[in-house]
Amino acid sequence: MKTGRKLLRRGLGLLLAAALLLPLTGPGMVLPASAVTQAEIDALKGNASTLAQQKKEIQDQLKAIQSDKSAALKQKELLESQIGVIREEIANIDQQIAMYDQLIGEKAAELAQAEADEAAQFDLFCQRMRAMEEQGETSYWSILFSSSDFSELLDNYMFIEEIIQYDNQVMAELEALQAKVAADKAALETAQAEQEEAKAQQVAAQDELKAQEDQVDALIEKIRGQEDLLKSMEEELDKAAKALDAQIKAKEREYAAQIAKVPSESGFLWPLPGSYNVISSFAGGREHPVTGVYGNHAGIDIPAPRNTNIYAAKSGVVTVSEKGTGGSWSYGEYVVVSHSDGTSTLYAHMNKRGVQKGQVVTQGDVIGYVGTTGRSTGNHLHFEIRVGSTRKDPVNYFKDKALYGRDNGKTMPVWDWMK
Repeated sequence: MKTGRKLLRRGLGLLLAAALLLPLTGPGMVLPASAVTQAEIDALKGNASTLAQQKKEIQDQLKAIQSDKSAALKQKELLESQIGVIREEIANIDQQIAMYDQLIGEKAAELAQAEADEAAQFDLFCQRMRAMEEQGETSYWSILFSSSDFSELLDNYMFIEEIIQYDNQVMAELEALQAKVAADKAALETAQAEQEEAKAQQVAAQDELKAQEDQVDALIEKIRGQEDLLKSMEEELDKAAKALDAQIKAKEREYAAQIAKVPSESGFLWPLPGSYNVISSFAGGREHPVTGVYGNHAGIDIPAPRNTNIYAAKSGVVTVSEKGTGGSWSYGEYVVVSHSDGTSTLYAHMNKRGVQKGQVVTQGDVIGYVGTTGRSTGNHLHFEIRVGSTRKDPVNYFKDKALYGRDNGKTMPVWDWMK
């Protein structure tokens, strides 16, 4: 009987200790791993540093030719390159801000959970302090002195030791949770401060972009006053058009399987709905209202305000999407869409491209925005249609449209203008 009482007391003691220990393992919930890491944000900052170095190198080149009055086109090319880098910087900062939004949300959730865990642990701590105060030290001694033999004394001693260890663990856990709350709060405040810094950088980059665009506009006015330069621009545009024929053909071979899967519409959509004036006709023969030059032309020019949406004239695959360099700089930012019926459409002088190489587009999709990049002296879309490798007059595909041209200051239907 005595042995049975010992076993029962030991079992009750262990059960009590286990019950006391349970709250330690269970406060709060485990949060999922953070979807955004600081390392990812730091990688973006590293990319931003690379872009800043590119911008500095371009700026150095600009300074080197600033005093050369004949280098206006080269200045325009460099300024446009710098604008491209600034746009990449803005996109990079946008990514950083979006990542900080997510990181701040996660850190706020972690902090809220840590504070809830701390509050629960503090409540448990208070309960144990009250219990210790009520029992006092004498209760432990009374348990020990009530032991009937040495074996029971050891059992009671172990039971008391477990309670003391539990109380110590309650306090240690509370201290750990308080430290976690402080760390989570600091991490949240750091993320918020870094995001504010990124937002300030974004504003500065946008201001810089506007200043660079203003410089390009001023340079265009300067170029317009140089007749020889305007003539050379037209010649370079014509050369670039011929050079692109081979490039487009090569890209169409590369994407042939993909192009074949995209059905082509029977007709073309006008790429600038709402803008129906044509300022330069196919094959030239008339004075170009922007450049003031007579000469051949590989497509038609359609004036429109900067950043007007440019729409895909027909469904197809983007085979070229790039900022022209070297000989192809004449086209500035340009896109070529190849269609499964053997035609292709080219959209040049964009302020910004909206599609990437290899992308499938549907007729009417926005593929870019009107600008004056490359050998251009005014915001407009240079639009070409090719059948195979042969450039065709785009106007002939839009006989249902009321298109207009200007001659000697007079606006007239494009069909009369072209006679």
